[in-house]
Amino acid sequence: MTGAIIRLREAMKKEGTDWYLVPTADYHNSEYVAPYFKCREFLSGFTGSNGTLLVSADEALLWTDGRYFVQAAMQLGGTGIKLMRMGESNVPKVKEYLKEHISQGETLGFDGRVCNVSYIDGILSEIGNGVNVKYDLDLCSGIWEDRPDMPCSKAYVIGTEFTGESYLVKIAHVREMMAEKKCQYLFLSKLDDIMWLFNMRGEDVEYNPVVLSFAFISKDDCYLFIQNDAVTEEFALYAKINNIVLMDYNEVYSFLEDNFREDKNFNTVDSVEPNLWADLYSVNYCAYFLLKGKTNIINAPNPTTRLKSVKNATEIDNMRHFFLQDSVAVCRFLYYIDKRKTALERSQSGGRYLKDEKSNIISEKMAEAYIDEMRSAIPGFKGLSFHTISAYGPNAAMMHYEAGEDGGSLLQHKGFLLVDSGGQYIGATTDVTRTIVLGELTDEQKRDFTLVCKGMLNLQNTVFLKGCTGRNLDIIARGPLWSVGMDYKCGTGHGVGCFLSVHEGPQSIRWRFIQGDSEAELESGMTITDEPGVYREGQYGIRTENTLLVIDVATTEDGSFLGFEPLTFVPIDMRAIDPAYLDEKDVKQLMAYQYEVYEKISPFLEEDERAWLKKMCEGENI
Repeated sequence: MTGAIIRLREAMKKEGTDWYLVPTADYHNSEYVAPYFKCREFLSGFTGSNGTLLVSADEALLWTDGRYFVQAAMQLGGTGIKLMRMGESNVPKVKEYLKEHISQGETLGFDGRVCNVSYIDGILSEIGNGVNVKYDLDLCSGIWEDRPDMPCSKAYVIGTEFTGESYLVKIAHVREMMAEKKCQYLFLSKLDDIMWLFNMRGEDVEYNPVVLSFAFISKDDCYLFIQNDAVTEEFALYAKINNIVLMDYNEVYSFLEDNFREDKNFNTVDSVEPNLWADLYSVNYCAYFLLKGKTNIINAPNPTTRLKSVKNATEIDNMRHFFLQDSVAVCRFLYYIDKRKTALERSQSGGRYLKDEKSNIISEKMAEAYIDEMRSAIPGFKGLSFHTISAYGPNAAMMHYEAGEDGGSLLQHKGFLLVDSGGQYIGATTDVTRTIVLGELTDEQKRDFTLVCKGMLNLQNTVFLKGCTGRNLDIIARGPLWSVGMDYKCGTGHGVGCFLSVHEGPQSIRWRFIQGDSEAELESGMTITDEPGVYREGQYGIRTENTLLVIDVATTEDGSFLGFEPLTFVPIDMRAIDPAYLDEKDVKQLMAYQYEVYEKISPFLEEDERAWLKKMCEGENI
């Protein structure tokens, strides 16, 4: 058992707590969290972005999803922490496990600031009223001696040349939606929603241009809770001009408590209990506890979530520009890798490893650094949108693998290198994955690669009736794999922000929806990824990912039809295609995409790069 778990149990005993719950979240239920909030990682040693730790005096368990099964098994080995593989038939959910094992009269503790309401309510309704609850218990702070500081970057405003709409236009849209829902108040906790509304950005969370903040909106007033040190003179002036009341980040709880007391101004509207709109999947339990019973809470996805997901013309223009430049950088990276492989083939003493210009063997980490460098040279680059995944061979079977400080595996002249990467630009967020042939492949590898490619292109080229959700479309991408009894343990696609989160809702493409997800209709202007894959533990991983823009296709007497426009233009590695698994439609789709890649990317390349791209895009073997 880890030393941190031992110290946690000592703290639990001191506080009279029998069970302690540690999710992976900050005060806003963000997907990615700053180091300050990584208590679950500190306690367990598991570094994946999703996981929940449950500790009692006798056992410790960690739940995570299929993306991390391989990684978690490795990192939890020898710790005494039991891995609970979410989604498998014999594995109970956290709430089901607690219902079975917690006894009446025992106490469940957690830090309510890092637990969203929907999640905790689900647990409490399962375990019943006979269990005591301590919702304000932050035990990690007392045992994490070198805990990082709370992040606090400077907030800044981006102009309408990137956002397409001013704050005043956006807040007017929000208030219209509040009026339609008959809500007098709106409480926002979701960081990318707040950034979108106020046209602000920051650097409080790695890979996410956000500032820790809350917002409270009424018909006439708007309060923004933000750390005092994050406010510059320019931002303070912007807030004043736009009638935004700035308050300290930590005052949000006292604000809610004071203003929703029975004798305060927010507790009545025309002598009736007011309606407060809040997304209880993102609002934390501490904030909710202060509002519960004092106002009529309307639980629904934030209006900002829906408004943000549909990109306006300015945002779409910027995304097309930056995605094209991003694709050029990825193509140049592929050229570099292929060039090193070609140089190796011609070498008499190069061995079976790829080597750089200085004869250093190329590692996963070196490949990662090279593509990051290519992307960082693009004008308007603001950082990566997530940590680049550079995974060779068996490592690619771990969906969110990250090479260690030792550089990771060395690239050999065989098999696949999977690279999943993306950038943040002043007008776009990008996400693209390619699986690259480094040398000889087995028939099985070619089959799997071809089926993944086929599924990706099938979805990219589909036309569907307006009103469809991602659940309706998921089988289009999975179909080729399902037909041979294969599947991947994750969604097929996620929304992509515009200089915001690389994972954006409410749109998604998946056949199974989990608590908190909404089946949002796909609308023209939304951006979403298309990324089927194959993950064979201990062998290899394959993923092909494009980011797509939802577009209008046609309107007939039968309704309005939508389709997709690819924003990503990076070639598919034809050397891994087995034509035996393609029909005529598949070949046409593949060659049409390869032709478009060459047409769009070649003008930006040097002569030798263009010649390489032309060869990569040709289909000699099909």
